[in-house]
Amino acid sequence: MKSIIGLGVAGNFAHHLEQAGELKDFENVVTKEENAPKGIFPFYLPNSKSFLGLYPVCDEILTLPNYEANAQVEPEVAIIFDIIYNEEKEVIGLEAKKFTSFNDCTIRKDGAKKISEKKSWSANSKGIAKEWIDIDKFEEGGVMDNFHICSFVKRNNILHKYGVDAPLLGYSYFYGKLRNWLIEKMNEQRDFGPLEDIAEHLKASSYPEQALISIGATAYAEFGEKNYIQSGDEIFVIVYDKRKGSANLEEAEDKIILHQRVI
Repeated sequence: MKSIIGLGVAGNFAHHLEQAGELKDFENVVTKEENAPKGIFPFYLPNSKSFLGLYPVCDEILTLPNYEANAQVEPEVAIIFDIIYNEEKEVIGLEAKKFTSFNDCTIRKDGAKKISEKKSWSANSKGIAKEWIDIDKFEEGGVMDNFHICSFVKRNNILHKYGVDAPLLGYSYFYGKLRNWLIEKMNEQRDFGPLEDIAEHLKASSYPEQALISIGATAYAEFGEKNYIQSGDEIFVIVYDKRKGSANLEEAEDKIILHQRVI
């Protein structure tokens, strides 16, 4: 995983940016459609000498910053894509291989110039589940059609709903529309406002063969919107097949659970 570039999608689920207080960050970013995501950002760059060169993903622990910061769980689906380049090293294709549950934990940091400044601060500042589900086809009629994502935080032995229970088909951009948009942004997004030049990052990372892409955080439930995470909390981000079970933690059938302890 340490040879794979880590990228995230900003604003791919209705109301998340408003709830996170980050809509103003993108006020000068123009999108082709009203509901389009705002852009993509790096959270891990292989071989980088910057803070983004520290691999931030862990499947058991989440370490809060060692300074005062407000951190929130960002429950997401993460997908491994094979990256296809042409001879000019432009991205011409993305092949979705497998998916899992992901915590794109973010600090609400006033004055941050780039999204990435809020996304990575230590070796355990992101979360990913141990198990993966293979993607048969990244289009309607595929395995992802029936999956939902939800999240909880356990505090003082009380389980709180943190993010809404949402179908993956509820993402603003998904399947082919998301793939085409990602290819466009990987080639054409430039350093502007909170966004960064992704083509330059790919070049500096020696054109990695794969990308781990978190495709956007869901809207928050009331507890998630009003509460930052604390040391001692337990985080659960779940993807599950709606046809075969529910978000209940006790039911294991066709379910992937990311479980992190906050320290």
